Amino acid sequence: VYTYVPGKTELLTVMIDTVYGETARPADLTGWRARLEQVARENWALYRRHPWLLRAETSRPVLGPNLLAKYDYELGAVDGIGLTDLEMDSVLTLVLGHVKSAARAALDQVDLERDTGLTEDQWWRAHAPWLELFATGGSFPTAARVGTAAGQAHGAAYHPAHAFEFGLQRVLDGIAVVIAERAAGTP
Repeated sequence: VYTYVPGKTELLTVMIDTVYGETARPADLTGWRARLEQVARENWALYRRHPWLLRAETSRPVLGPNLLAKYDYELGAVDGIGLTDLEMDSVLTLVLGHVKSAARAALDQVDLERDTGLTEDQWWRAHAPWLELFATGGSFPTAARVGTAAGQAHGAAYHPAHAFEFGLQRVLDGIAVVIAERAAGTP
C-alpha cells in the first residue's frame, strides 16, 4: 500500500478524509436547529461506524477535499442567522466537540466490556453488595438517590446515547440564546 502513499501518516490522512466523505448532507432541512442537529447526528453515526476515527483524529485537521466539503456543509447550518464568522466556527466546534466526547465515552464503554469480559449489567451486579454498604448507611443520601435513579433508568451508571441526546439538546438551547442575543443586538 505504501507504493501509493509515502507512509503511514499520509495513508491515515487519506483514510480519514475518505471517511469524512461518507457524511450525509441533505439540503431540505429548515431551521438552524434542525440543520445543526442533523450535523451532530451524522457525526455521531460516523463515529459509531468508524470508532477508530476517534483515536486517529488530532487537533490539526486533515486537509482534504472531503473535510473541506464537510466543514462547508456543516457551517451552512448556522450561516445567515446573525452570527459572526468566528461565532459560526465556535458553534460548530462546540457541537462537534460534544459529539466527539459522547462518542468517545461510548467507545470506552465498549472497550471496557471487551477488556474485562463483563457487560455493564454484570459489573454492577457483581459490585452491588459493596455499593450497598455505602449507599444504605445514609452517609451519601443524594448520591444514593440520584445514582439509583440513573441506574434504574439506564441499566448502568452511564448511558452514552442518553448523554449524547441530553447534551445535544442543552448545547442547542445555549446556541439559541446566543442567536437571540444577536438578533436583539446584544453582544
